[in-house]
Amino acid sequence: MTAKEHREPNRVLDFGEFPGRWEITRSTEDTNGELLEMRFEIESVPEEGPFVHTHPHAEERYEVRSGVLEVYVDGEWTDVSAGEEHTVPPGTPHTFRNKTPVELINVHEPALRHEEFFRRFHRLVTERGVSLPPDGFDDVVLLAMLTTEHEGDIRAVNPPHWAFKGLAGLGRLLGYDLPG
Repeated sequence: MTAKEHREPNRVLDFGEFPGRWEITRSTEDTNGELLEMRFEIESVPEEGPFVHTHPHAEERYEVRSGVLEVYVDGEWTDVSAGEEHTVPPGTPHTFRNKTPVELINVHEPALRHEEFFRRFHRLVTERGVSLPPDGFDDVVLLAMLTTEHEGDIRAVNPPHWAFKGLAGLGRLLGYDLPG
């Protein structure tokens, strides 16, 4: 291992079955905070996908390399096929799903603290067994705590943000903690 490799955090976030394998191709540090770029390899997403959310201060872009990604924006589903891209403006409710394997480039611009959020989410999945969609009370509480700690980056829409804030507070009262 070179000195540079030792200093850099792992760029591959392998979540297993879902949400798949993510590779940070341009980190927050690489771009001086301008953006975070990741390559996703996802076999399939559960029917409901990740919870509907917004990024209050950043746009999110999906650039599909292979397969078809279904993107939900403001109440409507749109198919984004290989060679196409879809941009979600800041503050716009959205999520995604796919029924077949898909490879895509995902960009959050500006980067803000998205990379930290995704790294902490990865630790919840790999170290604590949290699943998406959540499988039980512990998963819901930990995801609510993580999301509300990063509410400048991501805010839940469905379930509503206020419900996540309440669950996060309950989690703290019950002694739940998050990875650093």
